[in-house]
Amino acid sequence: MGAGANATAASALAELLLRPRYEVLPFDGIEDDLAAFLDRDVIVTVTGSPSRGLDATVELSERLAQDGWTVVPHLPARQVRDRGHLDELLDRIRDAGIRRLFVPAGDASAAEGAFDGAAELLAAMGGRRGDFDHIGITGYPESHHLIPDDETIRAMFEKAEMATEIISQICFDAGTIADWIGNVRARGTNLPIWIGLPGIVDYSKLFRITTKIGLGESARFLGHQHGWLSRLLTRRFNPDRLVRDLGATAADPEARVAGFHIYTFNEIERTERWRRQTLEDLAEA
Repeated sequence: MGAGANATAASALAELLLRPRYEVLPFDGIEDDLAAFLDRDVIVTVTGSPSRGLDATVELSERLAQDGWTVVPHLPARQVRDRGHLDELLDRIRDAGIRRLFVPAGDASAAEGAFDGAAELLAAMGGRRGDFDHIGITGYPESHHLIPDDETIRAMFEKAEMATEIISQICFDAGTIADWIGNVRARGTNLPIWIGLPGIVDYSKLFRITTKIGLGESARFLGHQHGWLSRLLTRRFNPDRLVRDLGATAADPEARVAGFHIYTFNEIERTERWRRQTLEDLAEA
């Protein structure tokens, strides 16, 4: 990359890092951490936890919205029992003044009720999709251990007409992400894409999560990079190289990258310190 291209990439990366999304888990203490370490111009997305249920997601989202955050609650389709439950959740989210929603299938291995996937839930929302300015769906830069590639592609087409943006799962290889975005565009899906990447997170936690949610290549990457369990337990992932390698993709207008969706795993202080330092480094570049 020449000096001009480097400057363009740095500028594009800085723009994306100025307005990221931080994904958090609805666990105790997260509100205090957000208030202490994060400015309210960062969008906060709240996951749906199968162990805690959707009430925990919506309750935290309601409180954060009341405190002035821009909030995106997750509404995992497989955790929604039926149409009545869906209407109840949508009413609460709308009444909290929240106008953004993310609809994944969810990590549950089987549906708890009427909706097996995001497409079914989005279709059931019908006209109520108009209550939201932004509706996100999941994208998969790499193969999923439970879902064949042709099915993830078909599902994206099916959902795309009912959504406004795509949020990608974690992937640790910038080339894989760039190729995936290119394939999405080549197949005619033009929704803006938020690139998913981890914050400053312990390798042991990342390895556990990527294995659990089926990101086989990413799990193997972590294992190859840090082969001994003792090292995994004592080191943290740093997204510097991944972000740097995404510079050309970020600067490509045809990629239509909306921003970075940062999976914090509630490591707010470390991740925010990294983001601010990265912005300073990019400004110097």
